[in-house]
Amino acid sequence: MSKKIIIPKRIVTANNQREILINHAVEITDKRITAILDLKEFDLSKYDGDIQEFPALTLIPGFVQTHIHLCQTLFRGLADELELLDWLQQRIFPYENSHNQSSLKASARLGIHELLTSGTTTFMDMGTINYEEVIFEELLNSGIKAIAGKTMMDINDLYPEFVETTKDSLKRSYELAEEFHNSDNGRIKYGFAPRFVLSCTEELLKETKSMMQDFDGSIFHTHSSENKKEIEAVKRMHNKENIEYFESIDVLSDQTVLAHCIHVSDSEMALLKSSGTRVSHCPSSNLKLGSGIADIPRYMREGISVSLGADGAPCNNNLDVFTEMRLASLIQKPVYGPTVMKAEEVFRLATIEGAKALHLENEVGSVEIGKYADLVMLNLDIPTSNLLTEDEQVYSSIVYSVGKSSVKEVMVNGKWLVRDGESIDYDKDELYSTGKSELEKLIERAKVNS
Repeated sequence: MSKKIIIPKRIVTANNQREILINHAVEITDKRITAILDLKEFDLSKYDGDIQEFPALTLIPGFVQTHIHLCQTLFRGLADELELLDWLQQRIFPYENSHNQSSLKASARLGIHELLTSGTTTFMDMGTINYEEVIFEELLNSGIKAIAGKTMMDINDLYPEFVETTKDSLKRSYELAEEFHNSDNGRIKYGFAPRFVLSCTEELLKETKSMMQDFDGSIFHTHSSENKKEIEAVKRMHNKENIEYFESIDVLSDQTVLAHCIHVSDSEMALLKSSGTRVSHCPSSNLKLGSGIADIPRYMREGISVSLGADGAPCNNNLDVFTEMRLASLIQKPVYGPTVMKAEEVFRLATIEGAKALHLENEVGSVEIGKYADLVMLNLDIPTSNLLTEDEQVYSSIVYSVGKSSVKEVMVNGKWLVRDGESIDYDKDELYSTGKSELEKLIERAKVNS
């Protein structure tokens, strides 16, 4: 067994007691946290394991994001100033359809590197129709934790070339789940990912929900109620709102995560609550696409699970959870007043509440004995942070003041993946050059008019 003790300046636990611990250390045995030691009572001189001291760094749980598109990282900056349906039709669907294995691998590697170096240690990804095995292979190689799945689309009136049959979509999704669900001792899980109502038949949605029951711990992951034109189109198709339609075909449950949920009626909000359905809030994406602002304070008052996601690089244009935390708080204050969406509350959305949304709260999301050692070390003692670093200022620093440049060390399953702000396994210069080369070839394949 490999044992080590990490001694930071402070520990922000995100546990139920909301403890911030000073003069404490975390003991890690192999992949898990085995003790949280009070250094006033523990004699380090008698410890025979590895002791690692970080006197200037704050230890927090790794961030958990619940809605990402790794396949789109390559397209950053190529779909600006468009609203959702135009964004899909004119840019994203043509580009995704033009992926080959090499370009998809480059896109996934760029995204994973960005997530890890900005402190995200667990995330849920929606892939693309083809070559999804490439994403899984890169996830397995990377050391990060993820729930991922190929996107499922058996209708596409926006871009008819980018579609598959219902039978093929279901068959390939099931095969991928059989191959990759709970791989590497559960580090990688499968999440079934029908894209959204406008790209899925009723048969596809219902059969997907049914077959995921063969994979314990899987998630039903889709988009909902993001854009007013999208909702109008859903009404024309089904004579129902998005979430009303999902309820009518029995796909809402506590294993369902809906990205966005901006334009939601009172009756739909009641359905979210009664079914236990989770909401993934993506504030940057919602603002950049001009989609609107989800009523997150009301969701939280109603007891609906809320977590955070950066969405894809072309509608954000980064995968940085610090940006999402800051915006998640600030965009609600003009509506509800300055006391709403407090910094600590938002920090919990990005940690333990994200873990709860994915049913991983017993494994990740807080610094507690028995959980995996998925840890991030932040430098908060910098000029752009709060100069007072008392406990009550820590959440303010994390949510409002610092950013991904403050991420210095990242550990997943007790293994360091980022040291002094740099990835151990990924060479950023190689990622850039390969990504640029693959993007140039993809754009030529796509032949998209600018």
